[in-house]
Amino acid sequence: MKPQQLVLIVEDDEAISRLLELSFKQAGDKTLIAKNRKSALREIQTRKPDIILLDLGLPDGDGKELISTIRSQLTIPIIIVSARNDETEIIAALDAGADDYITKPFSTNELFARVRSTQRRFLVHQTSGSLISCNNLVMDIDQFSVTKRGQPLKLTPTEFNLLKFLMLNRNQVLTHTKILKEVWGISYQHEMQYLRTYINSLRKKIEPDLTSPIYIQTELGIGYRFLCQSGD
Repeated sequence: MKPQQLVLIVEDDEAISRLLELSFKQAGDKTLIAKNRKSALREIQTRKPDIILLDLGLPDGDGKELISTIRSQLTIPIIIVSARNDETEIIAALDAGADDYITKPFSTNELFARVRSTQRRFLVHQTSGSLISCNNLVMDIDQFSVTKRGQPLKLTPTEFNLLKFLMLNRNQVLTHTKILKEVWGISYQHEMQYLRTYINSLRKKIEPDLTSPIYIQTELGIGYRFLCQSGD
């Protein structure tokens, strides 16, 4: 994790918030505590944290709504820390814009590993490079931007990193494991729900017709292929 980061802990369980606060302070980080959505938004707007740890069960509303609110305003790493372990809940949180999900109870070592992995994905804009294009899609790695028919697309950092990996390896069959390892990290090689969620999200943004994708092709039982026949 980067030094002296400011961590916002959105958690109404005092025992868990104290544990998280102590763990991050021992690692050399600064922390903020918010017990509900209202105070979390106030801290985000005034203190601008580097990363957010968010419980879904908040006293003044569901955490997924807070994710959507944050995502409409800011690009910031969000990791869900929740007792809810239902696949539907996890996918819904990821769909709302969360970058990772860890269920309670958890080990601090696992949590820190997830934080490091998420932060690596958010550093993608520092990668040197140039334009990558395919038909009507143009990605500018340096500017952290993607356009479709000249119109900018709004992508999350994870979506951007996934699309970048696919475009850099165009016309190749990429296994599920390889994509997960390269985009999310080695500890994510079996997190198929992550990959399905973000592939579907990308398709909604870049494909002309979701029923017949022209870019992201499914290789049944194997993985995906980013098809580019433009010769760019």
